[in-house]
Amino acid sequence: MKFQDLLAYKKSFALAMTIFEISKSFPKEEKYSLTDQVRRSSRSIAANIAESYRKRKYPKHFISKLTDSDAENSETQTWLEFAFACNYINQPTFDELFNKSEEIGKLINYIINNPEKFGAK
Repeated sequence: MKFQDLLAYKKSFALAMTIFEISKSFPKEEKYSLTDQVRRSSRSIAANIAESYRKRKYPKHFISKLTDSDAENSETQTWLEFAFACNYINQPTFDELFNKSEEIGKLINYIINNPEKFGAK
């Protein structure tokens, strides 16, 4: 199995791509703040899952990188809240993105709580 096969990775990659597309409509003055931040944190969810998978031989490192991924997921939720509060995204878009993020968080936490099922020794 490769990290790209993990459901948490697939869903986090898809969320990052959706956020990338949606954030193209954010105001230009947000380019170096909210737009960059939400793109960076959402991409880091998937990136940290990929890194963690390569460290699964070392359970503590595996779990540590997964907690980094979970933290990036929480940061993404915060930036989505700002985007909604600033009226850059509407309620249905916010709800959709936030719910996807919540699902990803549950998947990450499942891996954290069951590392042996993912090749950690």
